[in-house]
Amino acid sequence: MKRIAQFEKVSYERFENDWSGIFPAKTDTRSIYDSIKIPSRATKGSAGYDFYTPIAVELHPGESINIPTGIRVRIDEGWVLKLYPRSGLGFKFRLQLNNTVGIIDSDYYYSDNEGHIFSKITNDSNEDKTVEIKAGEGFMQGIFVEYGITLDDDATEVRNGGFGSTTK
Repeated sequence: MKRIAQFEKVSYERFENDWSGIFPAKTDTRSIYDSIKIPSRATKGSAGYDFYTPIAVELHPGESINIPTGIRVRIDEGWVLKLYPRSGLGFKFRLQLNNTVGIIDSDYYYSDNEGHIFSKITNDSNEDKTVEIKAGEGFMQGIFVEYGITLDDDATEVRNGGFGSTTK
């Protein structure tokens, strides 16, 4: 196996700013931040790194939540992190990432937002099932994938930001 990345927490200041922007009523951001778990694989043969929700989440059918994970990742150039719902949650509850597959590029780490990874998820159940995820429980998985570029590629721009920043 190639070792090409390292997960870490964003700074507390970054997390507090991002968290309060989404959850202004939740004031104990320090204890939430302190409880954040670094993504990990469950078994030696697992391809995916489980991401853990920092708070308990309950989603009724059709409901969504945007979760600041408190996590960033340093990735070697030529690699990307792809994010998917954990298989069991997708299968049992039709839990979906709102952008279907999250893409974390290697240069996202250096953005002004410290490369803070967010995940907007929706309970897309058509069986009237409520999704309940406990604080600290895995809800999403990330898989590192190597990629190539075209022979005539001439991209020189530098990223600064998250969603949509590469097309500005």
